[in-house]
Amino acid sequence: MDLGLANQVVVVTGASKGIGFACAAAFVREGARVALVSRSRQNLDAALARIEAGVHRPVAFVADLVDAAQSARVIDDVEAQLGPIDVLVSSAGAAKRYPPDELNANAWHDALDAKFFSYIHPLDVVVKRMAARGRGSIVNIVGAGGKTANPVHLPGGAANAALMLATVGLAAAYGPKGVRINAINPGGTLTGRVQEGLNAEARMTGLAADEILARQQARIPLQRLGTPEEIAQVTLFLASSHASYVTGAVIPMDGGAGAVI
Repeated sequence: MDLGLANQVVVVTGASKGIGFACAAAFVREGARVALVSRSRQNLDAALARIEAGVHRPVAFVADLVDAAQSARVIDDVEAQLGPIDVLVSSAGAAKRYPPDELNANAWHDALDAKFFSYIHPLDVVVKRMAARGRGSIVNIVGAGGKTANPVHLPGGAANAALMLATVGLAAAYGPKGVRINAINPGGTLTGRVQEGLNAEARMTGLAADEILARQQARIPLQRLGTPEEIAQVTLFLASSHASYVTGAVIPMDGGAGAVI
């Protein structure tokens, strides 16, 4: 299926690893002009080396999106080099996981910086420019922890819940101006972040990380974790004109684990 993404300018934040990398690589394969954004030049260089060549060579930009000024600057830099942004995919930042007894005020603040403001800062700049042009699509990769409280993911889950509300609210505000904004809530996904969560739960329960993982997978109706590439495929659809009547949606991708309406 031709998703009509060829030559579109796509920004993917958190693009050097995990789901963000999978999304960036998928857009490159679709012929989009892709900008990868990450805090680490080293990680970006490694990501660029791994992405298969497409019609357009992807470009990389370094920015810490927790900083509002850096966020605005990197959006300016992308548009100066590639042109007006058609699609923004936010996958930057992940809140650390802690057993409840290890939490403190800094952990809550850090989670909001890592998982909320790193999304809101670039989105705030991009959505207004998209609205001025009368078109654009934004996809926020959020997380199932914002709907189901996990004892080792409370600060991150709270940030995810706030980000879901912002997604839906901004979709309603900017829909009349031609901008669609949606979210995807991955459940357990095979990235490096999985091990951090397993280790935190192991400290809390005393169980081995491998045993915890086996129990988690057994509770998922599809009996496995997802892959970053599977998340990327849904991201492509939401960003494309094939989803032209979808906005304000929060789509679970958890293998059926969250059996709620």
